[in-house]
Parts: sequence; C-alpha cells; structure tokens
Amino acid sequence: MKEKSEFSKISSSYSQIGPYLGLGTQLAAVVILMFFLGRWIDQKLSTTPLFLISFSILGSAAGIYNFIKSVLNLNEKKNVEK
Repeated sequence: MKEKSEFSKISSSYSQIGPYLGLGTQLAAVVILMFFLGRWIDQKLSTTPLFLISFSILGSAAGIYNFIKSVLNLNEKKNVEK
C-alpha cells in the first residue's frame, strides 16, 4: 500500500511539472532558428551582419515573450483548478 502512495506522489509531481519541461527547449529553438534564418538571408543578399543581428534580436524577443505568456497561462490554469 505504501508503494502505491509513493507512486501516486511521483506521478502527481510529474504531471504538475510536465507542461513546464518543454519551455526552455522551445525558447532555445526559436532563438536558434531565427539566428540561422538571418544568417541564410545574409548569405543570399550579401548583407553579412544585418539580418543575422536583426533576426537574432527578433527571435530572442519572440522566444522570451512566448515563454512568459506560456508560464502565465499555465499558472492561471493551475490557480483556477484550486
């Protein structure tokens, strides 16, 4: 019986942290994708640092915005459930 209560505690913990696990990867993916997109456009247009810097800043801002928005939405859902 004790094993089931420990198992339920562990599964409850994982279900609570599950939605937050992918946020860091998502943030990094947006920044990296925008960096390489800017680099590719610079190579095509021969405007070396212009689009690389612009898209890197844009990707960082978009990634941080999405991260904050997701965390606030998840916290709001958590508070509504209580």
